[in-house]
Amino acid sequence: MGARKRLAADKRKEDKKHQYFAVLRNCPTSPRKMRLVVDSIRGMEVNKALDVLKFSSKEASRRVEKLLLSAIANWQAKNEGVRLEESDLYVKTVMVDSGRILKRLRPAPQGRAHRIKKRSNHVTIYVDRKESVVEENLNQ
Repeated sequence: MGARKRLAADKRKEDKKHQYFAVLRNCPTSPRKMRLVVDSIRGMEVNKALDVLKFSSKEASRRVEKLLLSAIANWQAKNEGVRLEESDLYVKTVMVDSGRILKRLRPAPQGRAHRIKKRSNHVTIYVDRKESVVEENLNQ
């Protein structure tokens, strides 16, 4: 690896240390269904987002709720001594990417077979404090 790539990789590693996130991989739900749930909480305050997910009737919301709790726990692990209620945490970014697709055959009339795609996805949730965004803008 060249010096330029190594410096860029080191910079990305340093930036990642100050980000708080959780990743769910190979979730057996189609990405389209997961995006419906995720779009409802993007940019929301964390406690409100948890309430929305808890009372949602969609099956994918249970998995996203658990993932959001994991992201909050990751934030708490790095910020010991800071209370969650006083921190103004919000859902900064949520990404849903397509995972692997299992291809199956379903019997069809007259001896034929139809292909069924069983989709999965990867979900990444980033949480951050609202104050840190304001502080960055003041420093620039």
